[in-house]
Amino acid sequence: MMKNGDRYAVAVRKPDKEIIVKTSEYPSFIKGKKFLSLPFVRGVFSFVDSLVLGMKTLTYSAGFFDDEEEEETEKEPSKLDKKLDSFLSTKRGMDIMMGITVAVSMVFAVAVFLVLPYLLSLLLHKVTDSQNIIVTCEGILKIAIFLVYIKLISNMKDIQRVFMYHGAEHKCINCIEHGLELNVENVMKSSREHKRCGTSFLLIVMVISVIAHMFVRVDSRVLGFVIRLLLLPVVAGISYEFIRLAGSSENKLVTLLSKPGMMLQHQTTREPTPDMVEVAIASVEAVFNWKKFLNENFGTSYTYTEEEYVCGETIVPGSGKKEEGAE
Repeated sequence: MMKNGDRYAVAVRKPDKEIIVKTSEYPSFIKGKKFLSLPFVRGVFSFVDSLVLGMKTLTYSAGFFDDEEEEETEKEPSKLDKKLDSFLSTKRGMDIMMGITVAVSMVFAVAVFLVLPYLLSLLLHKVTDSQNIIVTCEGILKIAIFLVYIKLISNMKDIQRVFMYHGAEHKCINCIEHGLELNVENVMKSSREHKRCGTSFLLIVMVISVIAHMFVRVDSRVLGFVIRLLLLPVVAGISYEFIRLAGSSENKLVTLLSKPGMMLQHQTTREPTPDMVEVAIASVEAVFNWKKFLNENFGTSYTYTEEEYVCGETIVPGSGKKEEGAE
């Protein structure tokens, strides 16, 4: 999936090996809202935007696999399945489904990465009264749980495939940002690390939350937990601003602070295959004129036309198939 402004494209290689590209619009929740666009505020809503869009694109791509399974099994769907499919095929149904999915995901994240470390750290009150030691151990536990979680899911076969496509996305962006022509050969030799990656964002959230909790000094355990919840938007806002800065800065200190997140990307990205790179390139070209970008920023002289990006589903050029239709 690639996003440029309000437009995004998700490219999927179907079971028959064709690549279908869906281009659509997804205006940011903060667009046109001055307060929500302020630094340290915009990060919270941008994170939710990314989560919702990520869920939508994953659901869309998984639908191709579901269709293939249904064709293979040739099993008549039950009445409940038909009603559910009919409901989810509507915009309202999809919006409700996305809302529930995002809510459940956020509750799970809070429970595992905030509640669990906090409860475990409370056990240390039996051996020490030092708040510094307790909060430090809570932070260590939080980061350790996060790293173990990443390691565990990275061993799952389906997730490994997702991480390979994640690597293909990074490689495409790095290829363009380093002034190279966007083709399979150049993308394959580009780096799969990127400063603006969501993995780096999550790690920064963990680190900043540890620092922020150092200043939480309350005797009540319940109040301590409530304050941690209230600090989440603050931590997310600060982390988002750092990621934005890191993505556009070559400052040595910023680069150094970005290193841990980029190292962690070795777990959340994998080296893609050439056919995966083709899918990523199709997604980029659906929403971004990379030739114009290279001409303006690197002095190249590619010939291009100003394309009008139209929302809908298309088969990538060269497959011999016509456009399926527009939305």
